[in-house]
Amino acid sequence: MFQYIALAEEIEWQAGPYEGVELKPIHKNEATGGVVVLRKFKAGVSIPAHIHPDADEWAYILSGEWEESDKVYTEGTLFHAPKGEAHGPHIAKTEVVSLTVFDGPLTVLDP
Repeated sequence: MFQYIALAEEIEWQAGPYEGVELKPIHKNEATGGVVVLRKFKAGVSIPAHIHPDADEWAYILSGEWEESDKVYTEGTLFHAPKGEAHGPHIAKTEVVSLTVFDGPLTVLDP
């Protein structure tokens, strides 16, 4: 038996750090501040380059088309952004849903 189970359908979407981005937090580690979230990007949303100063980020595309460095990626792609390193811009070519893990608090800074 798993010690933790989250049913995404029972969790509400919340406004994300950028317009056109929604988050569904499915787990939070109270000790580290790390979170596991579903992220939904509306089609056409462009996220500027940014830094997560307090967490490594792992993002796995569940659905949609995501443009990164002039290349389009689809479901099944895994991205990693080390803590403190700039990444982006990101462009949602279609609606994109990702499963994303931050191993520390989800904070965002301009590079």
